[in-house]
Amino acid sequence: MSWIALIIAGLCEVFGVINIKRLTMKKWDALFYLAAGFILSFAMLTYAMKTISMGTAYGVWTGIGTVGSALVGMYMYNEPKEWTRLLFIGMILAATIGLKVIS
Repeated sequence: MSWIALIIAGLCEVFGVINIKRLTMKKWDALFYLAAGFILSFAMLTYAMKTISMGTAYGVWTGIGTVGSALVGMYMYNEPKEWTRLLFIGMILAATIGLKVIS
């Protein structure tokens, strides 16, 4: 159950970041969604850390947030999609999966 909570925490982190972007576009409802996303993200991360080591949980959480935010930026906001960027996103994803495998 902790791993599911950790994945939810990462997805809520991405949701919060999306709403940071929306807030820069003067969409003021985004402030509520931003706060809700980050609060839920931290709550789920806290729950996951009860049974998953801090280093692993934080690494996986930030990996999901980083990869998810980068992909959302590329596909929703037309950010660059260079092969080098995709390579490094793949490396972050591989490291995140590696932390899960060894835990």
